[in-house]
Amino acid sequence: MASESAKTGHPAPNFNATAVMPDGPFTDVSLSDYKGKYVVLIVYSLDFTFVCLTEITALSDRAEGLRKLNCQVIGASVTSHFCHFPWIKSPRKQGSLGPMSIPLVSDPNHTIA
Repeated sequence: MASESAKTGHPAPNFNATAVMPDGPFTDVSLSDYKGKYVVLIVYSLDFTFVCLTEITALSDRAEGLRKLNCQVIGASVTSHFCHFPWIKSPRKQGSLGPMSIPLVSDPNHTIA
């Protein structure tokens, strides 16, 4: 949970959340896990919608190149991590994300964004 509001020109406030990791398991993650790295936090509305689907998959497809630049991409939505899991396990050609290279965090209480 974020303890303070974000302020322009300041480091982002830390958050803790449950995420579905690229290799599948649920893991608790914190923004502080990525200390010393650039972080791109892509916030989207809900799983299994077409809003931001192309942006999320495009960033995931480029995640390895971004990691080489010391940058980590994290997806976040209000949807439960239990819903994130089947969304990454279903094929892209069926309107899902398919395999991802980035963690997807759950923010059901709107504390991250």
